[in-house]
Amino acid sequence: MFIEPNISKIPVGWIEVICGSMFSGKTEELIRRLIRAKIANQNTLIFKPSIDIRYNHTDIVSHDQKSLPSLPVNQARQILDQSQDAQVVGIDEAQFFDSELVDICEQLALQGKRVIVAGLDMDFKKQPFGPMPQLLAIADYITKLHAVCVICGGVAGYSYRQDPNKEQVLVGEKDKYQARCRTCYHL
Repeated sequence: MFIEPNISKIPVGWIEVICGSMFSGKTEELIRRLIRAKIANQNTLIFKPSIDIRYNHTDIVSHDQKSLPSLPVNQARQILDQSQDAQVVGIDEAQFFDSELVDICEQLALQGKRVIVAGLDMDFKKQPFGPMPQLLAIADYITKLHAVCVICGGVAGYSYRQDPNKEQVLVGEKDKYQARCRTCYHL
């Protein structure tokens, strides 16, 4: 005898990825979505990598100084461990997390949670950054944002590093990076 599964009992979760270059408004968009979830009385929880202390040690903060309290974590596994009661999980600066973040986001979505992830899709060398390519591949919704090129005023999709440091991870802001279009990136 065939028993049809009761899909109304299966929690429906999904993964949203917000990506783009530096200064494109990723954190601002993440904050906007999380505030709307709070207005809808959804239990939200926000995480950021503990290495991101540019504006605040605990809050996620956009370049225009909008902010929300968050939990800094050292490893992606901590997100899963601390998200049991959350309906919406926000994750900022995802490119700085270990590769386990992809599986963690998938597990959270399978638990019926809305997972909103923001991060750089490319590093300063225009190479895929951290777990972002895999997150983009499994995302249900993707938003790619663009900045304004500081050289020509065009659409900027690249993070140009002004600092001579060649390490992939160098946390910084306008003192170290500029948003540039494809042409001006190569100047």
